[in-house]
Amino acid sequence: MKYLYPIIKADYLQRSRSYAFLITIAVTIYAAWSFVPPPEANYTTLTMFGYKGVYNSAWVGHVSALMSTLVLSLCGFFLVIGGIKKDIDTEVGLIIATTPISNFGYLLSKLFSNFLILLTISGLAFLVGILMFFVRSSGYPFHIGDFILPYLFMVLPAMFLVSGMAILAEVFLGRKSILQYLIFFVLFGALMSNVNSSSKNPILPVTDALGIRTVFNSVKEKVNTEFKENIDKVSLGYVIHKNRTFKTFVWEGVSWDGLFLLSRALWISLMIGLVYLSSFFFHRFDFKQAVKKEKKKTQEDFLAKTAAPYSGFNKSLLPDISPAYGIIPFIRTELLLMVRKDSKWLWALNISIWVATLFVPLSFAYSFLLPILLFLQVSRISELATKEKTNRVHYFTYASYKPLQRMLPAQIIAAFLLFVALALPVIARLLMASNLMAVLQVMNGSMLIVLLSVCLGILTGSKKLFEILFFALTYIIFQGIPQAHYLGAIAFENYGGMMVIILMINILLLIGSFAVRNYQTRNL
Repeated sequence: MKYLYPIIKADYLQRSRSYAFLITIAVTIYAAWSFVPPPEANYTTLTMFGYKGVYNSAWVGHVSALMSTLVLSLCGFFLVIGGIKKDIDTEVGLIIATTPISNFGYLLSKLFSNFLILLTISGLAFLVGILMFFVRSSGYPFHIGDFILPYLFMVLPAMFLVSGMAILAEVFLGRKSILQYLIFFVLFGALMSNVNSSSKNPILPVTDALGIRTVFNSVKEKVNTEFKENIDKVSLGYVIHKNRTFKTFVWEGVSWDGLFLLSRALWISLMIGLVYLSSFFFHRFDFKQAVKKEKKKTQEDFLAKTAAPYSGFNKSLLPDISPAYGIIPFIRTELLLMVRKDSKWLWALNISIWVATLFVPLSFAYSFLLPILLFLQVSRISELATKEKTNRVHYFTYASYKPLQRMLPAQIIAAFLLFVALALPVIARLLMASNLMAVLQVMNGSMLIVLLSVCLGILTGSKKLFEILFFALTYIIFQGIPQAHYLGAIAFENYGGMMVIILMINILLLIGSFAVRNYQTRNL
């Protein structure tokens, strides 16, 4: 146990002192402010069409906790994953491997450091939720328990589960980041798939991993009993309403029973058990690459001994120097780096989806398959503007000839060309359907993702924040909200307004990227 605390403390301090974490905190505070919308707002976060709870302590506390559970479970995985990889890259793991700490002890320390990071962000959302009660409420008394209990019984266990999932993903999937994201996406969808189940099975709370269904059933029971309705569905997330007329009701919160509390303990115990199981498969930083390097070194020594004797330097045998100051070689190099980044099986999946967009109905290809195809490239483009610092070659690249006029534009153009190539079947079908506005929006949205990657990478020096936002955007698309579809949606008519907004965001991101990179190149 004495070895756990130093690792947990060091890992937590290292993560919490990064610029990416500070930006995440700022985004969290802004998001938590929107979890409880103003009474006159045209959107809701806990939605039963036609009904809305009054802003008493129970409603504000539970809505804040529900949205924190959803958003932090969705994005927290991307925020905390990579702790083991960080130890590998910095070679701290080699030092840890020589200590008496067990595999399970090390993984447990990483689990708790992940949990503390998410707990810090949850604590900020908790404080903002209390503040929102005093801002939004009108005359209802404040009960601190209506805030503490939902966060204690929903948010904290959910953050523990996400922290454990990140550990399992790193142990079993290693550096296959896109596979980690896809499996988490499927698991998260499975956890959210039955939140509206109204079965009276007494064992049902045990299967409610995030605790959301328990609150939903309590709210539905209140509305159905008071208004003689038969509502069977509640939506969690941002839903925009054209009609702002709601019937209000007073909801006093959830009565947490013993079975629900036992289920929280069971889920936490299950995650600890899975982490313990994974410790038997943990590599403990003992890689076969070391053996390969030793073999390679032996071969090099043999070649050095058997090489022909040095016969002098012959300048005439060297190729002629031909200076090239354009950006075309940079674009070609960036494209090659992205294309060769992931394994062949992922390209097989990309090609399969690319071919499918030619034959499935256009609306499905445009609204769902294309966002999936672009999201599968997250590991390729997330390092567009960070790989120089990651590989510690930024001292050379920043000092190269006109880096702002050649390297940064080449990175943006290469990623944009990749996205356009992937979207080509959809673009061709939209052109055949004479939907020019949709074509422009696809290109506009593709540039948005590229510039988000570049700008956030330059600002934070990390790819995590971009991965979180890209995953959140993709998840929102699958919630069927056309206003949030960055590529547009065929069912959404206001292409003009969306294009202008995204175009303005792109311009701001472009200006910000060049301004910050210009400062960085001048202040190494």
